[in-house]
Formats: sequence, C-alpha cells, structure tokens
Amino acid sequence: MIPAMPASAAVAAARPRQASRFSRAVLRFGRVASMGAVAALILIAGVWASWGTAQHVMLTKGREQGTVEVTRCGGGSCSGPYAPVSAGSRARASVVIEDSVAVSKGRTYTVVLKPGGTHAVRSGPAGVLYAWVPLGGALLLASVVVAGGLRRTRAAWVMAASGVGLLTAAFVVV
Repeated sequence: MIPAMPASAAVAAARPRQASRFSRAVLRFGRVASMGAVAALILIAGVWASWGTAQHVMLTKGREQGTVEVTRCGGGSCSGPYAPVSAGSRARASVVIEDSVAVSKGRTYTVVLKPGGTHAVRSGPAGVLYAWVPLGGALLLASVVVAGGLRRTRAAWVMAASGVGLLTAAFVVV
C-alpha cells in the first residue's frame, strides 16, 4: 500500500506544474508580440518605401503630366525632353527619370513630374505597379516572419502570394 501524501506535499508538487504553464504562456506571448512587431515593422517599411513614388503616380490631380523621350542615360538616371499632356503643364528641355530596367534610351514614356523640380516618375499601370515593388518585397519577407515566428501558415501563404503576384505583375507590365 502506498502511503498517502500530506496535503502540503500535494500542493507543493502542483506548484512546479503551474509555474511551468505560466512560464510557457509568458514565452508564447513574448514570441507572438515580438514577431508581430517585426512583421508589422517590415510591412510599414515597405509601404513607406513605396509611397514616396506611388503618391505622385496615384494622386495625379493637379500634377504636371506628359511624356519624356529618353535621350541620355548614365549615373543612375536618364533624361530627355518633356512634352506636356495636361493643361497647366509646360514643355521642358530636359527632365530626369530614374534609370531602371524599365527605362531605355530612345523610348518615350508617360510620366508625372514631381512638384517643384524636373524629376519625373512613370505613370499609368506600369508606374503604379513599379512604385509598389518595395511593398511586394516586404510582403515576401514578412510572410517568412509570420509563418515561422507567429506560426500562421495560411496568413503567410496569402502574404507571400500577394507579394509574388505584385512583383510578377510589375515585371510583366514594365
């Protein structure tokens, strides 16, 4: 026959299990909070990086719109004469557009001028998608954090598919 444990010994034996459950809950909360913050920070950075160009392309009311024929490229930028399309815009001898895989010498592009200068950004569907490319990369990166750190695989797959879709659409359109 097994001798009965005194009541104080039974309570003392139960305390380590309760402490173990509590510490696991605290660690789980810490993991979810920290990984959630990292994922949110990555997405905010992607939107921030994209919005610098996207605001000019998406909110075109009151901005100068036209076309630029690229005549020179070098040093990370291309330039060429600007022909206005919108009312209130004036022709310019030269405007600068970022040199990327989407811009090549000898071609004409529809652009929107940034306020107060001679810098232009691509407009239309190609310009919108190209402006949001940093967000596509952020979605891909954040999906890894969401899957591994938060253990939310469905949400991670949706984020990854959205990022890949955005990057693919930008590649096809540009």
